[in-house]
Amino acid sequence: MNTTSSTLSRRLQAVCTAQAGFDSPLGPMLLARTATGVAGMWFEGQKAHPGELPAVPHDPHDPLLKEAAQQLQDYFAGRREQFDLPLDLQGTPFQQIVWQALLRIPPGGTRTYAAIAREVGAPLAVRAVGAAVGRNPVSVIVPCHRVLGHDGSLTGYAGGLHRKQALLEIEGVLEATS
Repeated sequence: MNTTSSTLSRRLQAVCTAQAGFDSPLGPMLLARTATGVAGMWFEGQKAHPGELPAVPHDPHDPLLKEAAQQLQDYFAGRREQFDLPLDLQGTPFQQIVWQALLRIPPGGTRTYAAIAREVGAPLAVRAVGAAVGRNPVSVIVPCHRVLGHDGSLTGYAGGLHRKQALLEIEGVLEATS
């Protein structure tokens, strides 16, 4: 675990009240919540995954985590486009602004890193936007998979490009390849 991941892990240890696993069609996920909302949703092996949260109780019966798992299941089955869950995103003020911009990308839509940089009022901060997108703690619900390179290419996804492609296929942005 790198320094940034360990800092995130310590922060989550302090604020999270429950965690649970979810078996998605794209691999196992860890869901975590605070008293306020969903704070984490990571694919196994994802960059910036906080690792094990040993001080946070595993509670697959937690009502919010059960609802998050149900909404994810509906999304992966093609029965849901939007999520209706309270979020408690843990990050810097700049990351928070970028993540709010991601939440405004509609299902089936995409944006470039440069477009998001312009939207958040930092048109020269494309790399910083990319770093914030890569640190998104709530995969799928905060749709960082909808961010493309300047030429429309599938660039960087902390959960792996194969997952980014699969998520965009679910949303009808890309044609299924299999």
